[in-house]
Amino acid sequence: MIKLGIDVGGTNTDAVLIDEKMEVIAEIKRPTSEDVYSGIVGAIRAVLDVSGIDPGQIRQAMLGTTQCTNAIVERKHLAPVALIRIGAPATLGLPPMVDWADDIRAAVVDSIIVGGGFEYDGSLLAELDEDAIREFLYRIKGRAASVAISCVFSGVRNEHEVRAAEICREVLGEDIHVSISSEIGSMGLIERENATILNASLIYVANSFTEGFARSLADMGICKAEIFLSQNDGTLMTMEHARKYPVLTIACGPTNSIRGAGYLSGKRNALVVDVGGTTTDLGMIRNGFPRESSIAATIGGVRTSFRMPDVVTIGLGGGSIVREHEDGTVTVGPDSVGFEITEKALVFGGTVLTATDIAVRLGMFTLGDPERVRQIPKDLAEKAMGCIRTMAEDAIDAMKVSSGDVDVVFVGGGSIILPEELQGASSETKPAYFGTANAIGSAISKVSGVIEKLIDYDKIPRETALEAAKKEAIRSAEEAGALPGTVEIVEVEDVPLQYYPGNTNRVKIKAAGDLK
Repeated sequence: MIKLGIDVGGTNTDAVLIDEKMEVIAEIKRPTSEDVYSGIVGAIRAVLDVSGIDPGQIRQAMLGTTQCTNAIVERKHLAPVALIRIGAPATLGLPPMVDWADDIRAAVVDSIIVGGGFEYDGSLLAELDEDAIREFLYRIKGRAASVAISCVFSGVRNEHEVRAAEICREVLGEDIHVSISSEIGSMGLIERENATILNASLIYVANSFTEGFARSLADMGICKAEIFLSQNDGTLMTMEHARKYPVLTIACGPTNSIRGAGYLSGKRNALVVDVGGTTTDLGMIRNGFPRESSIAATIGGVRTSFRMPDVVTIGLGGGSIVREHEDGTVTVGPDSVGFEITEKALVFGGTVLTATDIAVRLGMFTLGDPERVRQIPKDLAEKAMGCIRTMAEDAIDAMKVSSGDVDVVFVGGGSIILPEELQGASSETKPAYFGTANAIGSAISKVSGVIEKLIDYDKIPRETALEAAKKEAIRSAEEAGALPGTVEIVEVEDVPLQYYPGNTNRVKIKAAGDLK
């Protein structure tokens, strides 16, 4: 069985083929196209040509894409959303989307706060006001393409969200897209609600990239493959799951690189530096998976509370523009020539001085026509490389959780611009196929299940509660498509919440296994 992994970045679209022994058969890197899909088709065609593989042999195809992130950041192609918050009278003091910018708030055509919800311990806050929900739905009928539902403490009990979703389908029809917060976000009503609204607004984008990817595969004769999309926790989801939860694809690019770096280097715990054409992403591998951020993630100016990799991003890449200023100082980035590097960089016959040109001038590697950069003064090149070194070392320090040095793995096509022996690194590894680690990470990803809940250890003994939660996480992973017997617990969080009565703890457990 052959796996096809594709990762669409801002500069390049990478594709790899991996055999049943999980070894790389072929890799390819192609500039990302304006319409994205012609770039995907070009990358697939190129990797098939290089490998000589019959398209019919490919049985699994995985895609990592930035389109959901771009849609939110650029405020484009967002579906009109209606929001129902269940939590009156307790949550009336804080309106929905209170800190949203006007241009992104425009995606929500109407909202309401109705009676209902629960307390932290699962006790009833108020009865669900079904009449108010029905009245609201009749009001927005024909104006909203999607409905977002959030409920106070739905992570503890979600019956009111589920019932509200049933009413939505009764009034608006079975085809209406409904997002409920207990399936998307974590603790924190506002951040969870925000993530649910964003998810509901992405249904057009989700349908576009899932259908487009399937069409791209079919056009290339890949008709027998199961199709999966990369999630931002380093695992995969089906096409159907991606259409239902498109927000979970956000930040899957850095996650794929981290997973690919861990797989290629054989390291289960290390710091990953992924250098692209425009930016450098730094993240941590913890037990083979990306370390998850412990703080609320802000996406396109919207504060959310769903799982996101702990990533630091800096404006440094292979296409970063180098400038010498009047006072003699040299800066690198943050602007970049991006996917136009093969046209604009000096080594490719262009007129823009880039970080890639600097590395070629200093003899760090050979690319394009080295003669075109011979005229760059060595002093200028060394100052630029000093700037690159400082930026990389500062970012490594920002990712570390202690003052000690850490193992560092370099991946990404742009990592050829980084100097050797960076401070803060106890060892440095640049594995084979480092340039397409993101696509490899997509192809080798597993399927996961995550359980998060509040548990009072005064009512349920800790060991009993954790064991039950682990079994639930394993069952969740198997239901998502993991092969029974391969699922293992990869992360356990057990955090006491001192501001809750009793011995209440937030328990979060993640399990992951191989694809069926």
